[in-house]
Amino acid sequence: MLRKYLPIVLTLYIAFVFIQSLFFKFTNSPETQYIFGTLDAWGGSLGWPGLFAPTGIFSQYVVGTGELIASAILLAALSNGFRILRPLGALMAIGVISGAIFFHLFTPLGVSVLNTDGTHDGGELFALACGVWIAAAALLWMSRETIADLIGRVRGAR
Repeated sequence: MLRKYLPIVLTLYIAFVFIQSLFFKFTNSPETQYIFGTLDAWGGSLGWPGLFAPTGIFSQYVVGTGELIASAILLAALSNGFRILRPLGALMAIGVISGAIFFHLFTPLGVSVLNTDGTHDGGELFALACGVWIAAAALLWMSRETIADLIGRVRGAR
């Protein structure tokens, strides 16, 4: 029973975290302006100005689009006909969220992010990101037979 329902729960968690954040990213909310502005200032101090700006290659729109695509793939993979897509969606989720975790840990953004009212979130965004990473890693682990089968097919096609 766990094998049947755990992938559903993990997928819904990832999709919930990613999709609920899209409103903030795609509307350029004050929270998003603070987060990506902080990252852009940090990138600029390293000689990469505009990297996280609204038109940069790591803007909130690019990150949000990655989250949306990963969510769509994972949700589609809940259907039996598309289950083969689960490893791709999980890998994409790990890629996107690994960036978020890195930037929380190794930039001035920090683990506890400043809210628009001047308070700190107490690490809530960071905790959600860690939860997404663990959920996506678990989905990859549960998809190891599918991955092995896909690798076998690729090797057999050579």
